[in-house]
Order: sequence, then C-alpha cells, then structure tokens
Amino acid sequence: MYIRLATLQDLEALVPLFDGYRVFYRQSSDEDKARSFLKERLTNLDSVIYIAFAKSNVGDSRPTGERSGKADSETAVGFTQLYPIFSSVSMERMYILNDLYIHADHRNLGIGQALINEVKELCHKEHQKGIVIQTETTNPAQHLYERLGFTKDPDLHYFWATN
Repeated sequence: MYIRLATLQDLEALVPLFDGYRVFYRQSSDEDKARSFLKERLTNLDSVIYIAFAKSNVGDSRPTGERSGKADSETAVGFTQLYPIFSSVSMERMYILNDLYIHADHRNLGIGQALINEVKELCHKEHQKGIVIQTETTNPAQHLYERLGFTKDPDLHYFWATN
C-alpha cells in the first residue's frame, strides 16, 4: 500500500471511493455528480486529497514469494479530503478533515491510520495549528481518531443550515 497526493489524473480512481463515502452517509449514489465535484476541487485547488493504493498481483492469490510473475496492479482503496480553514483567535491556519473513507474490502488494515498520519505530516510541514475532524457522533472511526491523539472539542458543535 502507498499513499500520495491526488491529482486530476486520479479523478477516475477517486470517483467510486467518493461515491461510496457519500453512500455510507446515506446519500444517493451519483458518480457523475461526484466526478464533477471532485474535478472542481482538484482543478481549483480548493482541497487537499490523499489517495491510498493497494498493490495486488493480478489473477494470482498465492503468497508473494510463490506468485507466477503476472503483472502487479494498483487499486485505489481509500482517500481523505481536507479543506483549509483559519482560526481568527489564534490567527493560524488549520485543516478540516472532512472526508475519510476506506473501501469496505480494505478496512482494518491500517489504511485510515496511514492516511491520517500523512495529514499530520502535512500539518507539521506547513506549520498548521492542527486538524479539525467533522463526522457523525455514531461513526465507528471515532475510536481511530482518539487512538491517534484527537480529542473531542466542545466548542465545535453547532450548525445552521439554509434549508
């Protein structure tokens, strides 16, 4: 498995993951709209997206040392999307980790942790204040966040919707 910053060339690999993420949150599947949304984010540099790939030996399920030599393929298995925000009080930049999704067939393999660690490294490199995570209170990934040092912040619990 490896992780890298996503580019516009990763759009088609990201679309099914992003659509799966939305379906996880009880939205209707809409790959065309997902493609358009992601393309706009990537084109306008509105967000930072990391994508995780798993390598697999195509058509050969034997352990690596016993494989037939068929070509390796890469499968996009997860992603995280960040949006830049600011703290006026501390006058510092932060990221909101708005999306984190691992394909169901690849969960509990450390991919989510690896993606979050990439984000933490980015924050250190860019001298960001930190990372805010927005998720449902029932999301089982909260255990992962807490294990990785995130704490619940009681100041971040109001929302107003236009509809």
